[in-house]
Amino acid sequence: MTRIAVERAAGPVRLHLAPGLLQPRLVSRDGTSAQVALVASGATLLGGDEVAVDVEVGDGCTLGIEDVGGTVAYESTGTPSRFDVHIRLGAGARLTWRAHPFVVTDGADVRRRTAITLGEGAALLLRETLVLGRTGERGGHLATSLEARGADGVPLLIEHLDLDGAFPRPGVLGGHRVLDTALLLGRRPPEDPVDHTDPVGPRVLHLEQPGAIGRALGASAHATGVAAMMEAWAPAVGAGEDGA
Repeated sequence: MTRIAVERAAGPVRLHLAPGLLQPRLVSRDGTSAQVALVASGATLLGGDEVAVDVEVGDGCTLGIEDVGGTVAYESTGTPSRFDVHIRLGAGARLTWRAHPFVVTDGADVRRRTAITLGEGAALLLRETLVLGRTGERGGHLATSLEARGADGVPLLIEHLDLDGAFPRPGVLGGHRVLDTALLLGRRPPEDPVDHTDPVGPRVLHLEQPGAIGRALGASAHATGVAAMMEAWAPAVGAGEDGA
């Protein structure tokens, strides 16, 4: 299991970094915040691989995570692979994770789960880019779920998707191979950066509790417009707004 934990200390924040199939590398830190890069230790995901990433941000701390490279799920040869992420944010904690694309190649079979718990006044900004297949491929099977809850257990967002490049479903991905998402929890977006005249640009869904999903479908990850949305929403996490 890869573990990243940040907590307040007398000087710079204290970090606990434990490597797994993904290895965390400290980039910088100060009295309240840290920046960490995630680096793959080898080819992942192969059939039967189980990747687990545990992230804990202590009260009043800020953490930024940057993927150095994307993740590629290769042919599973009959044994599914797993990629599980567990995120816990303390009171007033903040996390921004700019994840790189997660590519599911032909013949891959992946189970992916993200569980998030937000403390009082915490905020999270997460990019998730799912890609079915490399260039010229249709892509394999991906069953993915995300469950986000407040500290009191109240659901903020629960989503389950079953995607298969060989059997595209109308109303899910259709003929697209990229599902690109910016997820903001604990804050309202400071502005709506979407050009609603663009028929292929991202669309925003505002959640009942403070938060929003910006999502786009497309043929390539770099052209979805979600990267610009992440930057437009980033000040909401960094500014410590109350999300009201």
